[in-house]
Amino acid sequence: MVISPSSNDINLSELLQKVANGNMQLPEFQRSWTWDDNRIRGIIASLTQGYPMGAIMRLQYGNPDICFKYRLFEGVTTATMEPDFLVLDGQQRLTSIYQALWADKPVLTKTEKGKVLKRFYYLPMKDCLNDDIDRFDAVLSIPEDKKVKKNFDRDIVLDLSDKTKEYELQMFPVNIVYNITALTQWITGYMQYYQNDVDAQNLFNRFQIEVLQTITQYKLPVITLDKSTPREAVCKVFENVNTGGVALTVFELVTATFATYHDPNTGDGFDLRKDWLKCQEIIRGIGDTLRTDLLDGIDETTFLTAVTLYTSYQNKKAGITGMVSCKKKDVLNLKYTDYQNNRDAVLSGFQMAREFLLTYQYIFRRRDLPYATQLIPLATIFAIIGSSKGKEPNTTKILTQWYWCGILGEMYGGANETRYANDVEDMVDAIMEQSYSVRTINAAFFSATRLLTLQTRLSAAYKGIMALLYKEKCQDFMNKTTIDLVNSMVQSPDIHHIFPEAYCKKNNIPREKYNSIVNKTPILPETNRSIGGDAPSVYITRILNKVNGLTPSEMQIRIESHLIDYDALSSDDFDTYFIDRAKNLLNLIDNAMGKKVADRDSEETIRQFGGCLS
Repeated sequence: MVISPSSNDINLSELLQKVANGNMQLPEFQRSWTWDDNRIRGIIASLTQGYPMGAIMRLQYGNPDICFKYRLFEGVTTATMEPDFLVLDGQQRLTSIYQALWADKPVLTKTEKGKVLKRFYYLPMKDCLNDDIDRFDAVLSIPEDKKVKKNFDRDIVLDLSDKTKEYELQMFPVNIVYNITALTQWITGYMQYYQNDVDAQNLFNRFQIEVLQTITQYKLPVITLDKSTPREAVCKVFENVNTGGVALTVFELVTATFATYHDPNTGDGFDLRKDWLKCQEIIRGIGDTLRTDLLDGIDETTFLTAVTLYTSYQNKKAGITGMVSCKKKDVLNLKYTDYQNNRDAVLSGFQMAREFLLTYQYIFRRRDLPYATQLIPLATIFAIIGSSKGKEPNTTKILTQWYWCGILGEMYGGANETRYANDVEDMVDAIMEQSYSVRTINAAFFSATRLLTLQTRLSAAYKGIMALLYKEKCQDFMNKTTIDLVNSMVQSPDIHHIFPEAYCKKNNIPREKYNSIVNKTPILPETNRSIGGDAPSVYITRILNKVNGLTPSEMQIRIESHLIDYDALSSDDFDTYFIDRAKNLLNLIDNAMGKKVADRDSEETIRQFGGCLS
């Protein structure tokens, strides 16, 4: 949809009047007013000189499909009307100007270091008309009692506590600029005070023409978005104009929309943020007997996306819509009733997904999770099929193949909304024995040479292969601890080189080989310290001597549980060891994906590894 915003120059006084009476308000998702004392002085200085300060952007309120919760500008207390406009960009400027130039109360602000202040602002007339004085310096910030003090408040250096002192010192209070009654009274009082002083009267006349009229005639460009503007466009516009502020998330927009729905018992608006905190505890497994941080990275937008995906699937099955989708615009258009109806099912889906990863895929921690994004379709699939079907062995088998094809095929690294929808439909059909053509499984591909480029845990495939080693229940070299769920919670394994890096560098073994995943495995810290930088033959002997009762045959079993050729390792034969382990890792990948790695014996594979991997 193409939007056509209108743009007009509107007098600042008219905008401030709309702020004061509530005609213009703020959407609830806007951050709070934050400007400090110096920024307020700066905008007053710009205003008195007629300098441009950027456009105001507002959204016409009244679209029944975009019912954002709204609130008054800070400092406005008496307005009760429903707004005609919501300000998307310009809150900080309008609030600062409103509080300093319109309101009769001191401005509650702060210093640059965060100290709270209450301030009135004054313009020394002579300084404002002196071209040698920077206008910022001619804007005075005065304490709430209108007395400037020093020497620990014992000495008053400037007293503006009544109008006579203001007249005497020719200090104009900026908060009466737009108050016709107060302004007229102040001018009358000033002229009476200086009735026989022509110079003082001329000073004010010049100040009124050059400064006050500049303020009162000031106009701001105002861009207005029609109320027909869709939520998605509002979100994008807000992100574009608030690049230096707090980014507006999909969750914030949905929160503002849901807040217009009220509890029939209490009358309170629905608070999506509070509801998310409850959901978050359930997803994270707070209070569970075995607590891990596996799903701690699931955020509020991820959860809303899963609810939207589930809702969209159910709507298609019911014939309400023609396709499954969870793109940004779909999340923004999520209905409050659909959220309430489907929230609990999706929460159960995340709980089942968590159990699936811990129990069957040996992924125990957040740092080991290959793709957080893949949890969106996984949780949605479980939400759709339910707990009973989700626990069936055949379901686990089907989901396991899909899950590993997604990881090892590295299918979830980019924009994934279309894949989410496809996978949910394909997998539910497969589980319900309606279809076995799963697009992600069919498209997934792993190249043998990819093993050499998997160098750090940043890659999903890297994390996945390590999880597959956990599934093999590989044992720690020193204490026989198997890297499974319970033991890995007690002692945290990490990934280390098998042929140590220092040894490899000393023996001119190429980095692309020794630093690849082929030469890495999960072990405990004490074993890693015992390995050091020595040759395998050296550290194997060291461990045998260090661990009472550990025999060479038992040591061989532990090392081979990592899919390592013990004879090659113990004789420091890197090339033989490396080819053999690459083959073993590819066998793991074959089994996980349910399909063969096709290029084991290609010319490129032989060239890079120095041998065939078949």
